[in-house]
Amino acid sequence: MTLVDELRAIVGAAHVLVGEGADREALVPWERDWRRRYHGRARCVALPATTAEAAAVVRRCAAHGASVVPQGGNTGLVGGGVPDESGTQVVVSTRRLQRVRDIDADNLAVTVEAGCVLQALQQAVADAGLLFPLSLAAEGSCTIGGNLATNAGGTQVLRFGNARELCLGLEVVTAGGEVWSSLHGLRKDNTGYDLRDLFVGSEGTLGLITAATLRLYPRPRSGVTAWIACATLARAVALMRRLRAAFDAELVGYEAMNDASLRLVQRHFPDLRQPLAPGASAWTVLADLASPHDEAGLRARAEAALAEAAEAGELTDAAIAQSEAQARACWQIREAIPLAQSAEGLNIKHDVGVPVSSLAGFVDAADAALAAVAPGARHITFGHLGDGNLHYNLQGPEGEDAEAFLQRLEPAVNTCVYDVVGRFGGTFSAEHGIGRLKREELAGRKAAPALAMMRAIKGALDPDGVFNPGVMLP
Repeated sequence: MTLVDELRAIVGAAHVLVGEGADREALVPWERDWRRRYHGRARCVALPATTAEAAAVVRRCAAHGASVVPQGGNTGLVGGGVPDESGTQVVVSTRRLQRVRDIDADNLAVTVEAGCVLQALQQAVADAGLLFPLSLAAEGSCTIGGNLATNAGGTQVLRFGNARELCLGLEVVTAGGEVWSSLHGLRKDNTGYDLRDLFVGSEGTLGLITAATLRLYPRPRSGVTAWIACATLARAVALMRRLRAAFDAELVGYEAMNDASLRLVQRHFPDLRQPLAPGASAWTVLADLASPHDEAGLRARAEAALAEAAEAGELTDAAIAQSEAQARACWQIREAIPLAQSAEGLNIKHDVGVPVSSLAGFVDAADAALAAVAPGARHITFGHLGDGNLHYNLQGPEGEDAEAFLQRLEPAVNTCVYDVVGRFGGTFSAEHGIGRLKREELAGRKAAPALAMMRAIKGALDPDGVFNPGVMLP
């Protein structure tokens, strides 16, 4: 039997997509990344419905010497979830692994399969009166397995941490086709190396995540969302320091957007009414507060804190959402920035992290350094100010072909930006991962001992290179 025949016997013929001849286009959604930068060619796509099926698929792929590309919602931004162009790799999609297996309210934990869409999990947990706080723009299509494989961040890392901090245990198919599980929901388990943390953030290079037990929280009784104008990024950082002191853990989200990013949203999504007109200030902050106490008290405290900040010169104007619908509308504007960039055309993306105390200095230094490298480029800078993670992106000058801009300047721009990031003690990949896009950057910028340890881990857990070869590690 061929490998494809064996996979059909495991998961059913309808769940192995081959796309031969005229049906070749059927595989394109699995072979092309969200940014449309990477176009691979798979031998086939297998969609197991159970962990046992997934393990059997991996065993048969390993026996035939075919590498496996794990894939969830395929919303990644660094090309880590699509096959290469060899036509030999098998994409193993977790989309049929969708069940929420258990919600344990007393243990504040949920066990869910890897193919469950993040938004569906959020709703299932909310229906149980609890909160799963991971939140990002792609939550309507990204999956839990992908969130964990990339250690997703999002908009509430300030309060709740990355996906790693929200993960209590995993179920994983190893390179040998065995199943390892730690779905116990324990907060304390000092029984040797923390294997869970090896797989979280490994981008599908060490194993296939099939399920996870995740940390839950009580749902807050009240929330306040504020749209705030700041004259400089340094003043936005000072405002955050004030709000942290006043609200501590009640400050759950703190996003920053430069004026150019909001103007781009206005151009492509004119129906999204912005609380303060673009151009009102160089920077806009979107702050979210959540509390177990009554909303009237939280709102009064927020208004008082913002008034004090205005007197101190940390903000120039502010608007507080008067309803949940208005709060959602504010977040819709923030989440529309990447969509507006996509509509504008190809652009040079950076997902950098520096200490919060260095953010303003980094942006000033990077802007100055790029003036000579990419004159006239539009700086679309936005992101998670609360945890020091900025999406420092460059759109081509008005009127220049976007693809030509990308091809002409991306290497020089990346080198310039990442050199400045290094000067400020930061990272060139804060939440998007390495994938194929940043593989060579990792090789050139990661310390040699760290690379050696990473290669040793890969060699120990996947000696035959079954999982995602060519991703992350050179």
